[in-house]
Amino acid sequence: MASDNPEIVNVAQYEAWNGYEGRHWADHHDRYDAGNGGFNEFLLEGAAIGPRDRVLDIGCGSGQVTRLAAGQARLGGATGVDLSAPMLARARSLAAEEGVANVTFEQGDAQVHPFPDGAFDVAVSRFGVMFFADPVAAFGNIRRALREGGRLAFVSMAPIEENDLGKILAALPPLDHAPIGHHGPLSLSDPDRVREVLEGAGFRGVTCRKVTAEQIEGRDARDAGEFFAGWGPIRYNYGESPELVDTITEAMRPFERDGAVRLRSNAWLVTARA
Repeated sequence: MASDNPEIVNVAQYEAWNGYEGRHWADHHDRYDAGNGGFNEFLLEGAAIGPRDRVLDIGCGSGQVTRLAAGQARLGGATGVDLSAPMLARARSLAAEEGVANVTFEQGDAQVHPFPDGAFDVAVSRFGVMFFADPVAAFGNIRRALREGGRLAFVSMAPIEENDLGKILAALPPLDHAPIGHHGPLSLSDPDRVREVLEGAGFRGVTCRKVTAEQIEGRDARDAGEFFAGWGPIRYNYGESPELVDTITEAMRPFERDGAVRLRSNAWLVTARA
């Protein structure tokens, strides 16, 4: 599914998020929010959203953070931007169901999307800014969308060996490359690299603070194993097989407690000023 839109430059990501990957996230938005929602409080604290703020949510997915931001910016509003049409459809549906009126959702590549200059007071992202083909250009475009002195806050993955997820991946058959890629989810896992990118994009006052949250992966090891086997990077690298589900299920068992599979996850809370 190649894009013929000149405002899409991250073509591989566009194809993934409008294909299987995007449909899986949209269909299982509640599962993914259970996995990543533990970082919402840190992100919103870092963003310090005021009641009149105009908020931009980058890589908004199914829009949980966008809706939460809109609730804090009750006299302002929140705009979510994402490449994925399936996820944006889900985001609009959920906002309507919850009666969140001060949100809008736009399909676009944040690296080149024609945001109005200085249109936003704060930009946020929950694990949605690690996939840019040119991160300096992308963050430069986001900075342009912020007013002078506007704020940026996002969470990105810490090194995989610092997360229980790394133990799950270690149980899988070896590949000749990293299963989730060091030029994707882990591209902003080094604070020095984060500062280099953001300062190169014109941001100042960059801070990186490690935060820890619990990720709920399923009711039990089997439930978590079946779901995790369907996650896009795992399915892409390993295909589909009962043996794969069994392997992941066994790797999940040590993390069963209190009626769920609970993985400890570290991330970087990054803040900066335009």
